[in-house]
Amino acid sequence: MGGLRELAVPFVVPPAAGVAIRDRLKELTERDVEVLRLVGGHLGAVAGRDLRARCADGLEHDAARWARRKRAVTAVASSRWAGAITKASHDQWALARRGQVAHLRSLETGIAVLEQRLALPLGARGEKGRPGGYRTRREWHAKSRRLGVLKARLERARAAWEAGRVPVVRGGKKLLHARHHLAAAGLDEETWRRRWQAKRRFLQADGESGKRFGNETIRVSPDGEVSVRLPAPLAHLANTVHGRYVLSGRVAFAHRGEQWRDRVSVHRAVAYRIHEDPVRGRWYLTASFTTPAPVVLPLAAVRERGLVGVDMNADHLAAWRLDTHGNPVGAPRRFGYDLTGPATHRDAQLRHALIRLLHWAQRHGLAVAVEDLDFTDAKSRERHGRKKRFRQLVSGMPTGRLRARLVSMATTLGVALVAVDPAYTSKWGAQHWQKPLTTTKRKTTRHDAAAVAIGRRALGHPIRRRTAPPPHDQSDRAGHRTVQARPDTLGREGNRPPVPGPRTRCGPSGQDAKAVDQNTQHRSGCSAEHDSWQQDSLPLSY
Repeated sequence: MGGLRELAVPFVVPPAAGVAIRDRLKELTERDVEVLRLVGGHLGAVAGRDLRARCADGLEHDAARWARRKRAVTAVASSRWAGAITKASHDQWALARRGQVAHLRSLETGIAVLEQRLALPLGARGEKGRPGGYRTRREWHAKSRRLGVLKARLERARAAWEAGRVPVVRGGKKLLHARHHLAAAGLDEETWRRRWQAKRRFLQADGESGKRFGNETIRVSPDGEVSVRLPAPLAHLANTVHGRYVLSGRVAFAHRGEQWRDRVSVHRAVAYRIHEDPVRGRWYLTASFTTPAPVVLPLAAVRERGLVGVDMNADHLAAWRLDTHGNPVGAPRRFGYDLTGPATHRDAQLRHALIRLLHWAQRHGLAVAVEDLDFTDAKSRERHGRKKRFRQLVSGMPTGRLRARLVSMATTLGVALVAVDPAYTSKWGAQHWQKPLTTTKRKTTRHDAAAVAIGRRALGHPIRRRTAPPPHDQSDRAGHRTVQARPDTLGREGNRPPVPGPRTRCGPSGQDAKAVDQNTQHRSGCSAEHDSWQQDSLPLSY
């Protein structure tokens, strides 16, 4: 046990504190679309200049620089749009900084693995979860050159981090690179241009409690009327008073519509975002707001009725229900999904699998136990260089999206989530539970056994099954031996004191004097094997 890392304690996942709902803006006129594109394009250009100024400030940013930027945006937009734009610039800069940290950790992990493998002799086998040496001298030489490349990248990335420089692309790096490879992306220049402009528009505003309908910049009334406060240079486009433009289309949120309507009716803050889908040629409105924080149950209360252990895999979720004692109940369940195709298809497949899992847990009033997955180290190219298919498999598992979706949907349905340490769940589950749970009519997979291991860890029980039974619940009292006794366990073949009486059907004392005489047991080559009677193959002491 000295080589095993320390396991984290299971904990109840905090529920989601906010919600976002979306509806399509229907029946928009050509004038509406033109105004939205003009306003979004103008504010997008302003947001781009403000983001450039924020990135130039770097680590020297302070309240005075923020106020100066906000005054510059107010001169070409309005004070309300200035607050939304400067806040968005702060959020995007902070997101880029977090990406820098993740990149630094990835480079450091890759360098450490390369140095460890290069220090080993050629062909050395790995041990304790660490990869071994490289197979050939040629591979060793190639990896030594890659080590120098990674060290140079780490030095540049660390210098940028210390200086506060961040790489940011408004519209997305992927779409920007597609401009130089239109044929490979399956796009023409006009189609790419429409997507690029749609991505770079800025039409979003945070809510303000106490203002009319919870948002003064993008206002949506309870009956679905949408109006936008125009920036100063485009105020001549207004079709109503106070420089506002009212859209012809209306929204009616089908999901959580009543909850949204209750908020806007009492003028509570709601944030809105208007965006275009150039592929479908549609406009959408997204509303987001905070929800009352539900009560977080203690871990002991969540464990009272048992729970459902869930193991995430590349194409399905393996689940098994466990009672409070950690025993599997019923048959395992499998919720499949297909993670090929576009992002919208993958997201829909994941949501369908999760909703079936959560509805099953909700019907039985159970919590759901999942692994606190990250896979940051497992995706490393240096760790699994030759196992390309395995790296693609791990990288294709949407652990971040699964975690976000699961928390949000579980909060909506009132299902508690318990996160456990993922260490050794698949290995110990297969070792201790796969064979015992396999029957002639059911073949238990490694994933099913891992689900049992996850559930037992969430319940506070050890995954390993090598435990002695309660001594005072057996007919032969404290002398009971188990089928899991090791060969070096003392007394495993010793005499057990008899307990005479009709309940145990034991005879008088002294009749078990030959209980450990191997010649009286059912053993091959023993004289008892040739007698007219045969002892049952399963000893009664088991």
